[in-house]
Amino acid sequence: MEEEYNQDEFFMREAIKEAKKAEDLNEVPIGAVIVYNGEVISRAHNLRESQQNSIAHAELLAIDKACHELRTWRLEDTTLYVTLEPCPMCSGAIMLSRVKRVVYGAVDPKGGCAGTLMNLLQEPRFNHQSEVTVGVLAEECGQMLTRFFQQLRKRKKAEKQQAKQE
Repeated sequence: MEEEYNQDEFFMREAIKEAKKAEDLNEVPIGAVIVYNGEVISRAHNLRESQQNSIAHAELLAIDKACHELRTWRLEDTTLYVTLEPCPMCSGAIMLSRVKRVVYGAVDPKGGCAGTLMNLLQEPRFNHQSEVTVGVLAEECGQMLTRFFQQLRKRKKAEKQQAKQE
């Protein structure tokens, strides 16, 4: 079990690297990697703002790349590592692409659908369920998001104040 946890930490750190790429683009810092046979086969980060595309979430972009890499839509023997709990859209895509296991860092109390608001990934009425591991490097993942949103609010407040002065 400890070996699996250390492996989970290793791959979550890869997802965190992706999240930092998103942050550098002023995107919400969420990153994802998909692992197959112990190797990262795809990696992605949020690009919603950059692309002005509501579905450019890290998980969806990583799933798309993994399907191309494996040349199949069935990702049955893969593990998805993501820094924030998947939303309903991403959870649906994970389930439909048959991802075997999902490991996430921070919980999402406003949109999490892998155990917080609901658990689409383990809903027995669907024909596929994913194993879910929660809280790997949760503090680091959560702090990155908290810091990002604090800076965003600070920036928006400063912009409002400058607009009032003009």
